[in-house]
Amino acid sequence: MASLGQQLAPHLSLLRRFSRALTGDQQHGDAFVRQTLESIVAAPGPFPEDVDPRLGLYRAFLRIWASTSDAEGAAADVAAGDSKGEAIANARLAMIDKVSRQALLLAEVEGFAVAEIAYLLDRSHAETEALIEEARAEIEAQLRTDVLIIEDEPIIAMDLEAIVRDLGHSVTGIAVTRDEAVAEAAIRAPGLVLADIQLADDSSGIDAVQDILTEIDVPVIFITAFPERLLTGERPEPAFLITKPFQNATVKTAIAQALFFNRATVPA
Repeated sequence: MASLGQQLAPHLSLLRRFSRALTGDQQHGDAFVRQTLESIVAAPGPFPEDVDPRLGLYRAFLRIWASTSDAEGAAADVAAGDSKGEAIANARLAMIDKVSRQALLLAEVEGFAVAEIAYLLDRSHAETEALIEEARAEIEAQLRTDVLIIEDEPIIAMDLEAIVRDLGHSVTGIAVTRDEAVAEAAIRAPGLVLADIQLADDSSGIDAVQDILTEIDVPVIFITAFPERLLTGERPEPAFLITKPFQNATVKTAIAQALFFNRATVPA
């Protein structure tokens, strides 16, 4: 029989994706994953054996999440004297109490069924459904922004554009190469970027985003068929990641979560 570590290993990249989406940041998100693993190693006995290992892993993570205020990370941001860092830290702290948003991410991004989410959050089935609907209502009320789409596959680009417009956002442009993306961002600065990894001329969506970020500060969601390559936790990696092929609801939830943290940095 495989060891507990062997059972959990295939699910770590997905847990990093979830944790980064919750915190809006790779560093803090990956820190929560490490803390979860350390707690399991220190006391493996309580780890549930009667559920799927991924469910047990996420349950252990959410217990760590609910029991901490991420005080060390928040204090570091605030101590740096950076007002933007302080705003993000405060948003991160606020997200800890956003059980509805946790439920929605578990449903739409992580693909758990309502019954599984109820188990993870220690809620009834009815309470869980209500939490998910509450988060969806929050998305509908979210402020609108301008979105730049960097995607070289026409059908996918059109799907993304339809999703963005359905949420009430505007599309500033659709770029298929690195140069086009940088040029579009220079013409009209977007409030959000959706970026594929591999572009039409074999250029990189990651490089395009890096170029854009040297000029403007904007949240980015990467879209890739190979998410595990950007969820290693071993180097600077995206905070928000969507896997191809994607569901419309997954894109909507990721957009809402990215804008949640970005709005925290914008003066009211």
